[in-house]
Amino acid sequence: MSIAGEPDDQLVPLMRQRRRLETMVVHLGNDEWHAQSRCDEWAIQDVVAHVVGVNAFWTASVLAGLAGSPTRVLTGFDPAATPALMVAAMRELGSEQVLDQLVSSNDAFLDVVGDLDDSGWRALAESPAGHVPIRLIAHHALWDCWIHERDIALPLGLTPPAEPDEVRSCLRYVAAVNATFAIASGHRVAKVLALESTDPTLGLVVEVGESVAVRDGSAPPEAPCLRGDAVALVEALSVRAPLPASTATDWLHVLEGLATAFSAG
Repeated sequence: MSIAGEPDDQLVPLMRQRRRLETMVVHLGNDEWHAQSRCDEWAIQDVVAHVVGVNAFWTASVLAGLAGSPTRVLTGFDPAATPALMVAAMRELGSEQVLDQLVSSNDAFLDVVGDLDDSGWRALAESPAGHVPIRLIAHHALWDCWIHERDIALPLGLTPPAEPDEVRSCLRYVAAVNATFAIASGHRVAKVLALESTDPTLGLVVEVGESVAVRDGSAPPEAPCLRGDAVALVEALSVRAPLPASTATDWLHVLEGLATAFSAG
């Protein structure tokens, strides 16, 4: 999987989003910590606990990649079952303890990526999509936490800011990871796909072969095109909302990869 861009282009949006999440949850009351999140089986505190666990993995993965020995701990990883087990192990903790762990795990992860030079961003490390450049680890980490921020905020009547650089990053990554999971699970995917969003405006070309390449730009006119509001498209491609009714069948095949991986149907 590859996404065109500068080596360090994920650092600023990644740091901003992580600190914004901290600021939001630090003001939650006890009832809000235990309120239902947008994830069916998780309370708000469970979602925060999940981010803590994922941060620990990202930090370990990046450090191993920088050392030249990328981890392989996700072999046999079950994206539907393993995160739930990790969250269950933290349910005996109080909300203040989970908050403290969120802040410390953010600090550890952001300290590691904050010191990277261009060669560091290009080093390979482990992600759910396999061994990829650390820049794509940051892409995945931003998208994953951006969605979970909304899983926390929206049920509480809060609306997180839709920063244009964050939304564009999430759209690029979720398009790439959907196509990657689709071809890995044997789904038939068009060789070239297009995506056009508004608010913010973005045009993407998704090229699919033995690997997936995403770049900004205009696809050939005949390429199946997914169009819509940018935030709504990130939500839909993250299996949080339905795709637009006009969605081309080829894009439905793309979404089957991620939906199957998470047993979302």
